[in-house]
Amino acid sequence: MAHRVATLVLPRVNPFELAISCEVFGLERPELGVEWYEHVVCTSEGAPVLTNGGFTLQSDHGLEAVEEADTIVVPATPSLDTALSPKVLEALARADERGARLMSFCSGAFALAQAGVLSGRAATTHWVYAGELARRFPDVDVRPDVLYVDAGNVLTSAGTAAGIDLALYVVRRDHGADVANAVARRMVVPPHRDGGQAQFVTQPVPVTTEYGHLGATLDWMIAHLHEPLTIEAMANYAMLSPRTFARRFRDVTGATPHDWLIARRVQHAQRLLEASALSIDLVAQVSGLGSAANLRLHFRRLLGTSPTSYRRAFRGTA
Repeated sequence: MAHRVATLVLPRVNPFELAISCEVFGLERPELGVEWYEHVVCTSEGAPVLTNGGFTLQSDHGLEAVEEADTIVVPATPSLDTALSPKVLEALARADERGARLMSFCSGAFALAQAGVLSGRAATTHWVYAGELARRFPDVDVRPDVLYVDAGNVLTSAGTAAGIDLALYVVRRDHGADVANAVARRMVVPPHRDGGQAQFVTQPVPVTTEYGHLGATLDWMIAHLHEPLTIEAMANYAMLSPRTFARRFRDVTGATPHDWLIARRVQHAQRLLEASALSIDLVAQVSGLGSAANLRLHFRRLLGTSPTSYRRAFRGTA
């Protein structure tokens, strides 16, 4: 019997994430030589649902499809404050109890959290919503830096296109790498993306005027990223002793001078990789990180990817 997948459409569903599930699980793929999924789209009442794209979606299937499914997919909705009906929450909780696989794309994780199925589990969502998910559901181990999380029978993905990453991962888990790679080629997407979503997070240049008496020192540090900046040099510019400077710096910025400086240098290196043709070695020197090895080390630590992969993904977007 084919593996049954039900995509649960909630009010104001995002069409893109809905389409990911329909594309990956809903299209027949006889050329792959494996028994493909049996996919249905369902709503909580089997009634028309207004999507976030301004059109109405009609389905002949209600929550009975969730009860019968082996995998339930919950796409994103734009509102985190939508109160789901008890029937929806109970259906998702029962699915978890019977061992069905539950997947969410982007903010769909909030529906799973409301149903209690993320309690005590690791999960992710779009980086914009990760803090709110952690605040509302403190019993969920929120992982804000990854593209998706496999927590056994409950899997969650980050924003928008990360739903493709998760869906292909599930195909790979069910049918193997060759089949998942074939599906990815048909979709004209990579079967696997390097790094996590930390590389996609918008990091604005700090507004140093918010840092009071240290603002001028922070401006000076940003202007001299390419130079070797010691704690003594920074403290001297601020006209403080090194110990007093380090203490006040942490109080004001929440980070040590070293960590703050590394983050700014990585941020500068990101802009150089996006907008210049400088070699990796020169990017490392100009940004103040010294060597390509050091640049790779801090990119991997802070962004979860390599400078080369980052440039490949973001070159020309600046």
